[in-house]
Amino acid sequence: MMRSKEYGMNTKFMKRWKMNKFDSVIIGAGPAGLICGATAAKRGKRVAIIEKNTLPAKKLRITGKGRCNITNCADIQTFIENTKTNAPFLYSAFYSFTNDDAISLFNDIGVKTKTERGGRVFPVSDSAHTVADALVSYAKKCGAEILTDNVKNIIIKNNSVQSVLTSGGKKIQSDSVAVATGGISYPATGSTGDGYKFAAGAGHTIIAPKPSLVPMVVKEKWIGDIMGLSLKNVQVSLFCANKQLFCDFGEMLFTHFGVSGPLILRASAEIENIGSGLDLYIDLKPALTAEQLDVRIVRDFNALPNKNFSNSLNLLLPKKLIPVIILRSGIEPYKKVHQITKTERELLVSEIKKFHLKIIGTRPINEAIITSGGVCVDEINPSTMESKLVKNLFFAGEVIDVDAVTGGYNLQIAFSTGFLAGKHI
Repeated sequence: MMRSKEYGMNTKFMKRWKMNKFDSVIIGAGPAGLICGATAAKRGKRVAIIEKNTLPAKKLRITGKGRCNITNCADIQTFIENTKTNAPFLYSAFYSFTNDDAISLFNDIGVKTKTERGGRVFPVSDSAHTVADALVSYAKKCGAEILTDNVKNIIIKNNSVQSVLTSGGKKIQSDSVAVATGGISYPATGSTGDGYKFAAGAGHTIIAPKPSLVPMVVKEKWIGDIMGLSLKNVQVSLFCANKQLFCDFGEMLFTHFGVSGPLILRASAEIENIGSGLDLYIDLKPALTAEQLDVRIVRDFNALPNKNFSNSLNLLLPKKLIPVIILRSGIEPYKKVHQITKTERELLVSEIKKFHLKIIGTRPINEAIITSGGVCVDEINPSTMESKLVKNLFFAGEVIDVDAVTGGYNLQIAFSTGFLAGKHI
């Protein structure tokens, strides 16, 4: 049942809803849809944002581990460089509604922000709900109305949008429609690929969706023994044969199936084809050269020369990782450290600096942070986000075939494309 108080449905809106007539209908109340609806409403358009979830911005509320990495403080060129798919398509969007614009908007609507490592911008509250609630309130204050219903089809006649049809059988007339339904990652949040069906029904080409920013599966079966172990300030390198695909510093996490965390998600964006497998190398001590690490190990050994090797690495490595390193080094666990040879130390140093895992796959697309693929950008006007095939049909956000690495770039894509669609719808 529709709750008018919860969604701020005033008498004027209820009259319009009864008449089933709006200037613009936005399908999806995620970040792109809310910005699009707010922008259009500020222009005096009669706007309805239709969301099938009872709670708007459901996926946004779990982004960034619940903290919501709103955007990045980098310059626009860096945004382009960090967009992995169809970056040139986003020039107009990024310059029409910049990251500075996004930060200013959130500050104006009560979400104070802070900047962390890598230029990542977060709400001071460290709560994604703060961001989502503020966007919902902003859209309403601008004049957009948020309606709980499920759009089943977009009615197109004479190559122009006429109306939308809901699952409840309502036919809502509208001069224009924006599809901002997201991709197919995290389907429990409502991202179930509806937008692809709407676009395909309008004649658009859909680039096959695939997971992007997704955890990786490793060959090593013992990985479950260290699940839950989080590593900070490590360097990860990803190779296909002898070609380096990725190298960066940061945080990662071991899971029951393999590896995850910010570093791994960023690395996954570089994968095009796993084939027979990829090689992942973790430098557990990137601040030290191999020579410096050897000096550190010798110093630790000399401090307690009669200690068993199995008990000698507690100050150097996480407890969960020590048995694995010991096994892979090939050094006898009960050997006294003063008996360990230089050659054996070199093997230990190599294992710490180039901890190797074999990547054999990625997790399913429903576990991906975002979806790569979607509505073909060649069929969308990059200056307006309007379809080149159907008049008054617009697209915004993840439903479009654009995606970027982690760091706030993908949410900025949603904000920028949503704003551009709302400006022209």
